[in-house]
Amino acid sequence: MINQSMAALGNNRSTIRELFEYGNSRAAVVGRENVFDFSIGNPNVPAPDAVRRAILEETAGDPVALHGYTSAQGAADVRRTLADDLNRRFGTDYTGDCLYLTAGAAAALSCAFQAIACPGDEFIVLAPYFPEYKMFIESGAGAKCVVVPPAVQDFQIDFAALAQALNARTKAIVINSPNNPSGAVYSEQTIRRLAGLLAEKEEQYGHPIYLVSDEPYREIIYDGIEAPFVPQYYENTIVCYSYSKSLSLPGERIGYVLVPPQAADSADLYAAVCGAGRALGYVCAPSLFQRVAARCAGQTSDITVYQTNRDLLYNGLTEMGYRCVKPQGAFYLFPQTLEPDDRAFCERAKKYDLLVVPGTDFGAPGHMRISYCVQTETIRRALPLFKKLAEEYGCK
Repeated sequence: MINQSMAALGNNRSTIRELFEYGNSRAAVVGRENVFDFSIGNPNVPAPDAVRRAILEETAGDPVALHGYTSAQGAADVRRTLADDLNRRFGTDYTGDCLYLTAGAAAALSCAFQAIACPGDEFIVLAPYFPEYKMFIESGAGAKCVVVPPAVQDFQIDFAALAQALNARTKAIVINSPNNPSGAVYSEQTIRRLAGLLAEKEEQYGHPIYLVSDEPYREIIYDGIEAPFVPQYYENTIVCYSYSKSLSLPGERIGYVLVPPQAADSADLYAAVCGAGRALGYVCAPSLFQRVAARCAGQTSDITVYQTNRDLLYNGLTEMGYRCVKPQGAFYLFPQTLEPDDRAFCERAKKYDLLVVPGTDFGAPGHMRISYCVQTETIRRALPLFKKLAEEYGCK
């Protein structure tokens, strides 16, 4: 007998993955250049040259040392370097012992959730949200996932709905800014208000409420906007980070969990993250890319390409009649679909080989996610097809 719930997860892939595979099959029929796959958030900007140099320099050394095991939580010198980079950028006082290196943000989130989840706990996620959160919380950590509906006018936080969802069983709130799928960046006012609400509820319920801040898009921000560094506003913050987006390394799987020393019971919390990593098998993140991340700390790929793509797509679609909140970060556009049934709309878009993801998957029905981490020319060629699709709904 096998675990039927795990079999169900394996047999029912996410819509994003299904669309990605559908795009591959269509490309074999009509040609890759004629499939406009906006389904997956796979960076199209090359990694900075510093990554190539770091790989060459590291691989020129002792291969036994380079490819051997590190400490379970990551090499001490790497963690110290990454902590120093955070201190330089944000004026913090972290040490290497605040960081647990992981195989990307998914592993970081899984470790963080498992570290704090106890029987009966609830985790609140704010729509629109990355669909795998629910998987990590419920199937992974064994807690209950509570979804707060989106504030669709600006994709900040619906505080009335959040206050209603909070209760004595709430263990954590999960936030993602810059946001996947909306591209919204939580303002300092939003973060301050959130911190104040959680501090009030902590006192009311008599236990910590953690703020798990998922930050793989931290550096991908436009128009001079700054994303608040959440631990500076709320002590009981756990940060989950990945280099997949900032350094264009999604296939290399490298990231971390940050447990600030200001968090309640921080030593025990860090130990619990390490224990979760052990229980889940997320120990000793890829050793070569631990060192690459350290050598490239604070650097990013060329994000100006994403801003060019954002402007081209946003301006083009809104001129056609699509309604959309202009993204401030990440590399996604989240327009309203031209009919209430977003799944039907996205299915209809396939007629033009436009592959977009229904907003229902992100907890925001009536929207679609368009990943614009593609070649700029792909967007230019896709815009006339989006126009034809809009004309089917009476947009001129």
